[in-house]
Amino acid sequence: MSKKLIIAEKPSVARDIARVIGAKSRGEGFLYGEQYIVTWAVGHLVSLCEPGETNPSWVKWNMAQLPMLPDHIPLKVLPKTQSQFNVIKGLMQDDQVASLICATDSAREGELIFRYIYQMAGCTKPVERLWISSMTDAAIRQGFEELKPASYYDSLYESARCRSEADWLVGMNASRAFSLRYDAHLSIGRVQTPTLNLIVKRDLEIERFVPQDYWEIRANFGDYEGLWVDPKTSQTRCADEATAQAVKKAVAGWTGAVTESTREQKKLPPPQLYDLTSLQREANRKLGFSADKTLKVAQALYETHKLVTYPRTDSRYLPDDMKPKIAQTLKKLPEPYAAFVGAPEMNLNMHWKRFYDNSKISDHHAIVPTEKVADLEKLSPDERRLYDMIARRLIAAHYPFYEYESAKVITQVDEHRFKSTGAMPLIEGWKALYKDDRPDKGEDKEPPLPRLEVGDTRRVEKATVKACKTKPPAPHTDASILNLMENAGRDIEDEVLREQMKSSGLGTPATRAATIERLIQMGYARRRGKTIVSTEKGRQLIAVVPEQIASAVTTGKWEKFLSDMASQRDEAERARKSERFMSGIRRFSVFLVDAAKNAPADVRFEREAPKQWKRGKASTGTRRRTSRPKT
Repeated sequence: MSKKLIIAEKPSVARDIARVIGAKSRGEGFLYGEQYIVTWAVGHLVSLCEPGETNPSWVKWNMAQLPMLPDHIPLKVLPKTQSQFNVIKGLMQDDQVASLICATDSAREGELIFRYIYQMAGCTKPVERLWISSMTDAAIRQGFEELKPASYYDSLYESARCRSEADWLVGMNASRAFSLRYDAHLSIGRVQTPTLNLIVKRDLEIERFVPQDYWEIRANFGDYEGLWVDPKTSQTRCADEATAQAVKKAVAGWTGAVTESTREQKKLPPPQLYDLTSLQREANRKLGFSADKTLKVAQALYETHKLVTYPRTDSRYLPDDMKPKIAQTLKKLPEPYAAFVGAPEMNLNMHWKRFYDNSKISDHHAIVPTEKVADLEKLSPDERRLYDMIARRLIAAHYPFYEYESAKVITQVDEHRFKSTGAMPLIEGWKALYKDDRPDKGEDKEPPLPRLEVGDTRRVEKATVKACKTKPPAPHTDASILNLMENAGRDIEDEVLREQMKSSGLGTPATRAATIERLIQMGYARRRGKTIVSTEKGRQLIAVVPEQIASAVTTGKWEKFLSDMASQRDEAERARKSERFMSGIRRFSVFLVDAAKNAPADVRFEREAPKQWKRGKASTGTRRRTSRPKT
């Protein structure tokens, strides 16, 4: 009887699939049953060859040999996982295996992992694709009912292949060229270098910042206070201390009259659901997690506990047909969430474009809890806190708007105007889920104002002057770096280019955390408390590389091109896009080598010993997922 061979990306995922489909017998590196054989990769089993393995003349690092532009970059089996590759290859060639099912992670990198293994094994048997967004039994069964031919994902693979080879060409050539130029271990990449540039720019802004003195003049009217408004700038800052003291003296004890009084009822919608980047940002801000830690904890909730959906997603929306499943998921949430789900405010029938929108979903939907009933006692403290964030966010989406009254009052004292603002909560709505949270910066923290009408008078019971200084920009954190990586190019002045880059950024949600960690490992940046700052080595690198490799615009354009390629169904058009992209990458690699040869000669990097990197052991800046948890 012929069987289907299923290849998962990790042993833990393979075990879950095998259990659901009844493959209970164990072999060496695989599980099997009557219909299926299930085996696994261990992340990447196959990679692009190193330069010296591609061309013997590239073994030795030599500027004269650059740029390296092979017509074809061959694949190799990674030595550490050779044994598992041999298992998979043997199963692929087994006569009883009639076809295969690709069950690697449902994303660009997962597609690449399977296709490289398939090619390296020389397999030609037909392949179907399992595409799932959660590891629950129900999701796995549904995935098997909806298998698609592997050719349906050819565009995703082509995008992944171009990404992989582009990183090789840019990283290998630039890293070697600049390392040789400065006799130092320098790693340069199309994502990590622009990310480093963001950190360096912020640090330089802070260092060059010159604080300016200013003064705030506050008038106490008994039941409310007001800040003096500069008639020239309309700001609540006074640039001159003598003027501030004169205003204080002029208004103290005098009676003012209300000249403006407005009240406006405002509504604040529930926050959007999480994609990986927004989850990492908020976990950094609320829990102090690094981006890498958030990904690892989310991956454990997904793989080990099966309590959340696929975390490496870039979507914050759910598909329309998922509404019944979400309703069931919400009903199965344990305490303390069950109390919120059962409250009168809860709307299980919510179907709002802010949360359900098929047009905003590519490979995966937003991160939400699965229908599996959570035993919170079995979670680690970190897992429980992250699950809490994800669960509350989904419940909040089904709650009413937060409504409040915003008030603004202008009180005139002689010729001086004082501004007062206040907020009064009216309907708690979704904020009922976040009572214990501290308000975000800029949120409605102001005390409510009394009811005031134009013409009402108040005596200035006390006037004060407070000396202040302008503050520099805040140092970067994981959250702020992720935000800039996700929104790379948003501050571009060219309107057409800015519009083109809306869906692009630096890297992908799955790789941004690893990029930050890579910068720290390379000595380009370091953690200082909760912040991330550049090192001298990082600043020197940004000073000598050309703007094009340090610019988020360049990488953003590439990422946009790769994203468009991944959604291209027409084979001929996809081939044209692929050729166009790789031709551009080759030209850029030539440009980088020339830039290194002509880079400033007066820069000195700290010497590193031993110089093993010269023998081909330097990191090239090519990007692999390093944040995968061990299984």
